[in-house]
Amino acid sequence: MARRSPIVGGYVYLSVDGVQYRVYYEEAGSGIPLVLQHTASADGRQWRHLLEDEDITSNFRLIAHDLPYHGKSIPPESERWWETEYKLTQAFFEKFLLELAAALELDRPAYMGCSMGGHMAIDLAIDHPGTFRAVIGLEAGMQTGRTAPPRLFEWFNHPRVSNDFKPALMYTMMAPTSPEAYRREVSFVYSQGAPVVMSGDLNYYGIEHDVTESARTIDTTKTAVYILGGEYDWSGTPAVCRALADEIEGAYYREMKGLGHFPMCENPARFKEYLMPVLEGILRASDGPA
Repeated sequence: MARRSPIVGGYVYLSVDGVQYRVYYEEAGSGIPLVLQHTASADGRQWRHLLEDEDITSNFRLIAHDLPYHGKSIPPESERWWETEYKLTQAFFEKFLLELAAALELDRPAYMGCSMGGHMAIDLAIDHPGTFRAVIGLEAGMQTGRTAPPRLFEWFNHPRVSNDFKPALMYTMMAPTSPEAYRREVSFVYSQGAPVVMSGDLNYYGIEHDVTESARTIDTTKTAVYILGGEYDWSGTPAVCRALADEIEGAYYREMKGLGHFPMCENPARFKEYLMPVLEGILRASDGPA
């Protein structure tokens, strides 16, 4: 008999700012809802290893979506989207996640995101305290743009730069000790995203996201904050992640040895060693007062 995955996929229609989006998501498990946000220009495939891990899905209902314009969540048919420049904004990003949680009727879900999704973990804790019982920011920082080369963002959508540039650059952000098959898979997924989407996502990741003055306002008694940084990530370095955690009273921080920018998919077994204590902490907190 053929081996079958426990992952179930489907579509949900969400309205954000008066526009309807047909959003693809996959889920597995039962228990505390855990919304999983992929990185810039990628999609929910990055979380496939977690969705098939019974140690995780026995206590958590994992939900991995494709943000609009990513993966199977194609652009909205009601809009002439090709006539405007795609730019992911913080306001849209937050509204989308809130709409997704409401549409799926999630009761005080937890949230985990990586890279731009890691940044969003912090913005959610600031702007919507208590909506998510806990947020996990992988490779999260206070801001990114100040340390990036001035023209880096436009290179991702430049006619003289091959689309091979993007997956090749992502490959350099991973740990050399991570299994090569998984590192190649990360790059393969990145080779499929539209160049305009990568540059547009960086509007949020590298320009709008800046919590240098607001991170310290987070109340971790309302939304617990966990921050994990990969040793080999030259984009969101461990120092960047630790500096963010130091600004947030009550935040949990760990450096992930032997991991890079894509811990959940470049080396899922290694990542699990760091993730399980976090999930156990969320479970313990959920047994007590909100």
